[in-house]
Amino acid sequence: MLHHPNLAKSRRQRVHSGFSEQSPSMSGCPVDHGASSTEKKPETCPVDHSSSSSSFSSASTWSRLFSSPSPSTSSLSREREVSSIPKGSDDDGNANWVYPSEAQFFAAMERKKHNPHAADMKSIVPIHNAVNERAWAEILKWEAGRGGEACGGVKLVNFKGRPAEPSPKARWKSLLGYAPPFDRHDWVVDRCGTRTRYIIDFYTGKSAPSSQAVSFYLDVRPALDNWGGVKMRVSNFWGSLFQTVSSPSQ
Repeated sequence: MLHHPNLAKSRRQRVHSGFSEQSPSMSGCPVDHGASSTEKKPETCPVDHSSSSSSFSSASTWSRLFSSPSPSTSSLSREREVSSIPKGSDDDGNANWVYPSEAQFFAAMERKKHNPHAADMKSIVPIHNAVNERAWAEILKWEAGRGGEACGGVKLVNFKGRPAEPSPKARWKSLLGYAPPFDRHDWVVDRCGTRTRYIIDFYTGKSAPSSQAVSFYLDVRPALDNWGGVKMRVSNFWGSLFQTVSSPSQ
């Protein structure tokens, strides 16, 4: 069972899908955006999965969630969904990051030997996209009121998947007996010339017995590698504490 970290110290959200969870052991999304492709690299989704397999888990997240019979891959859609996440540059003509199509996702899973099933792509790809949208929404909460709107809003500059490198917070929680995250990403955003690195730890947990939903928990916070990140963390802590103290008891 997944233990919940202190919400006053981090922002974490839950994403559900209407599919049953077959295993609590999960690793990162299998799309390898570091591999060569005929597509332009900036058009990939905002997750870098070119890193080595996660040390947190030995099983693929997506291939263990679904097990439908696999029809011909020719039925897979090649249409790509444009995300709500602005890019740091639009050199390729796209202002926002673009998610992989069903065909691209299937090919990536197959390339990484995750035994994908074509029929599952219609379910897996939307979940993959929704998790990334939730991560961006949590970053925007941290960025609210910090001046990004003066230059058209914050933008995602670059990203890196680091599943084999647990964050210090994840390490401490694991030592205390909490379940480890199944993946980690670092996203760098630009706020009118100021860049901030965000750490995103992805957790999975068991849903309510009456529900068949798969639950994902995102722990999103600025990294403590500069004074700006420290100030954001401290400000969030005291703001949450003040709100808790000032709220009337129930």
